[in-house]
Amino acid sequence: MKHKNSVRQLGRTHEHRKAMFSNMVTSLFDKERIITTKQKAKELKRVSERLITRAKRNLEFSESEEGKKLHNKRMVMKHVHNRDVVKKLFEDIASRFKDRKGGYTRIYLLGRRRAGDAAEMAIIELVERRIVEAAPAEKKAKKEKKEKKETKEKKVKKNKKEKA
Repeated sequence: MKHKNSVRQLGRTHEHRKAMFSNMVTSLFDKERIITTKQKAKELKRVSERLITRAKRNLEFSESEEGKKLHNKRMVMKHVHNRDVVKKLFEDIASRFKDRKGGYTRIYLLGRRRAGDAAEMAIIELVERRIVEAAPAEKKAKKEKKEKKETKEKKVKKNKKEKA
């Protein structure tokens, strides 16, 4: 019987699950959007929303309550091991969600299934995510590199035809 067992085990041990979600939540806060399986995304949503709520509490504390702020940061650092990502969570992400009372993440189900085990795939992202576009110079350099690669491939195909 599965009464009162709310944890999705995902075929992993407790330590493996804890490490996996720690890595996944770090990637989610860093990139603000990741692709994973549907079941992992559902569990990741629970973990990440609790961490965002804890980071939001720091916005409410005054300067005299430094101990409580530090405690919240240490509790989040149990799950997120990258200091830059923790800083981003407390300074950027928490301030973006200060007026929202929950529902910080969104899950999109992808129509395709993963090759190999046919697992349902999903995208999990922050609701108010920042879209960082590459600088125009970087886009231009990328485009030129792609064109150069295509012309090189055409030359290789042409040489193969001549040899044949």
